[in-house]
Amino acid sequence: MLLETLGAAREIGRINEIAGVLIRHGFGDTVRRLGLADRLERAGHIVKWEHAADLARLEPPVQVRLALEELGPTFVKLGQILAGRADLLGPEWIAELQRLHSQVPAVPLDDLRPQLREDLGDEPENIFARFDVEPLAAASIAQVHRAQLHDGSEVVVKIRRPGIREVIEADLRLLDRLAAIAEADMPSLKPYRPRRLVREFARSLRRELDLAVECHNAERVADNFAQTPHVLIPRVHWAHTSERINTQDFVDGIPGERLDLLPADAGFDRTVLAQRGARAVLKMIVEDGFFHADPHPGNVFYLPGNRIAFIDFGMVGSLSPQRREELLQLLLGLVTRDAQAVATVLLDWAGDDHGQSLSQLETEIEAFVDQYHGSPLAQLNLGEMLTRITTLLREHHLTLPPDLALLIKAFISLEGMGRGLDPGFHMATEAMPLLQEVARARYQPGAIAARGWKTLLRALRLAEQLPHDLSRLLRNARRGQLRVSIEVTHLKRVGDQLDRAANRLAMALVIAALIIGSSIVMTVRGGPTLFGLPVFGFLGFCGAVACALWLVRAIWRSSRPQDDDA
Repeated sequence: MLLETLGAAREIGRINEIAGVLIRHGFGDTVRRLGLADRLERAGHIVKWEHAADLARLEPPVQVRLALEELGPTFVKLGQILAGRADLLGPEWIAELQRLHSQVPAVPLDDLRPQLREDLGDEPENIFARFDVEPLAAASIAQVHRAQLHDGSEVVVKIRRPGIREVIEADLRLLDRLAAIAEADMPSLKPYRPRRLVREFARSLRRELDLAVECHNAERVADNFAQTPHVLIPRVHWAHTSERINTQDFVDGIPGERLDLLPADAGFDRTVLAQRGARAVLKMIVEDGFFHADPHPGNVFYLPGNRIAFIDFGMVGSLSPQRREELLQLLLGLVTRDAQAVATVLLDWAGDDHGQSLSQLETEIEAFVDQYHGSPLAQLNLGEMLTRITTLLREHHLTLPPDLALLIKAFISLEGMGRGLDPGFHMATEAMPLLQEVARARYQPGAIAARGWKTLLRALRLAEQLPHDLSRLLRNARRGQLRVSIEVTHLKRVGDQLDRAANRLAMALVIAALIIGSSIVMTVRGGPTLFGLPVFGFLGFCGAVACALWLVRAIWRSSRPQDDDA
């Protein structure tokens, strides 16, 4: 039972609050189907239905967005994550969820002081040469104050809201239980694996709650761009950084969302900025395998000298070497219009849980890519192509792994920013040289030797572990603890096919024997005749013909898919 397992009465109250918000926004049927109303009433809570139709005239995506905003930071973050999952939701849902924002007032500095004293060791006015009382920005998880160090460095101090972790952890527990109920009671949601989605979201949100993790991410990206002077990542001040607070250099530039403040006479070149931004994010994704997963205009600043600064690395994506290789094949396949390469990668990503629809999906992917055959490179819209591919996956009830969903979201955001700076910007044109360079680099002698060396080391480690594993296996066998599990997919079907093949082979042998025997009988003179032919020889040939017709019919029927199991 849901409520018996929740424990604390405040969590029961939170469920009541969630149910009330859903009902008020027109989702009373969902509350009933999840069984929340019955459970709350058994726990002694009264469910209010009188405002159930207040927002019924709004479109469902709008109702969901408003409900998520009202439910608070956990649900707002969930909606923002879902806004990047075009493989799960249609374009009208994505467009609405991208508008999600938290109407959260800033926490007064006096309410922050106990936590600041604990994290900094003293009052902020004593730690910093200057500490602004009014925040620069306030969001659902943290707010940012500008300050100055005693050495004169201008910094921003990001402070996590007091008590926010406890609120989010309670909401995550509720979400997990609601996802379990939805998965059990709403079969239409099973292909989307709600529980797995909630667990992945919980991992991501817990990392975002640790403000020190954001700084580790920033430093990792900064190391990757150490030799790229036109890309700036704010420096971290670890003396004033911990789980609930972080301090980084203040970026004095023009926000990416304020392009109206980007004057050409100040030396800014929009075309150069678009190219450098695209190449920077492509480098993160294709070369480094560690990328900013939310490069929207609010997280990008433009600096004099056509430099670009990236901030807020709370949400990042990481790609394994194998995933980078697959991504390289996919992107090269898109920009070179190689339909087979694109289909191969996407089918690998989709997995084999939906084998019946994969052949149709492959055909649709190839048809989609083939329509761009012969199109000039500059006319390809990579963001649009990736969006349409994820739509194909969604129509076949296939979902992308989380790292790839983040990657595609970053790609689409990047192309949108580039076109905002320069209407003539073409992502495919910018991506092609880098993709070709990375592809060539993989086959340089040094790269091949490095991969070979790693493979050899893995083989040696396996060989070193083998005697230990064999020894343990023998010990278990002597103790009678050895278990052997063999799983053969469709074993019965394979056995039936072998039986049919053996039967047909036996029938073929019988036919051959009848023909040979009858031929011999035909050469013997004397005995009864029929139509002037020896009776036994004639009957043998008739039997051979009948058996041959049966065999031909059986083979013909087995060649038809609908009769395969006959």
